[in-house]
Amino acid sequence: MGKSFGDTSVIDGLGFSLFADEIVAILGPSGCGKSTLLRSIVGLETIDEGTIEILSARNTDAIGYLFQKPILYPHLNVAGNIALGITQKLSKPEKRAMIAEELAFVHLNGFEKRRVESLSGGEAQRVALIRAMLGQPDVLLLDEPFSALDLITRRELALETRRWLKNRKTAAIHVTHDPEEAEIIADRVILWADLFSAEEEE
Repeated sequence: MGKSFGDTSVIDGLGFSLFADEIVAILGPSGCGKSTLLRSIVGLETIDEGTIEILSARNTDAIGYLFQKPILYPHLNVAGNIALGITQKLSKPEKRAMIAEELAFVHLNGFEKRRVESLSGGEAQRVALIRAMLGQPDVLLLDEPFSALDLITRRELALETRRWLKNRKTAAIHVTHDPEEAEIIADRVILWADLFSAEEEE
């Protein structure tokens, strides 16, 4: 796979595979091209060469994306933001029950009517995570979503996200510059430089 911006090559000769239900962390410094890789996978960037193939096992959107900064709509409360991710045809009571269950899973019981402006960074990212996961993606892309949070919250969210992904048997690619965060969340950690040399860190 290759990707350039003008005369600047950002990704050159990259290749790797992700197994079903596997969580892979890609570890590298800021600005090395990790986010460009995720944006290329989800289709926000067009690659110059190579192919990206995702074999979908579900009748839903194949890829979910969790950005570094949670994107929540201020005119909607927490429940309204989460409801945007629900793809099944459900009645209103069923949707309310699903949202309550998911909020409880990430320790945000009773947050349904909260305004998003009142949320802490960690709470907002949990809401964004719920919305992304309710689309039942085959692969979830995580673009350093915890990097702006304090150390304790970052570790807690990494553990919670791993638990959620494993519970739902969802594969994920998590990019980060934090080695400890990578070890917490991932089954396999790949150094950015090793993506181009096929050497991997377990």
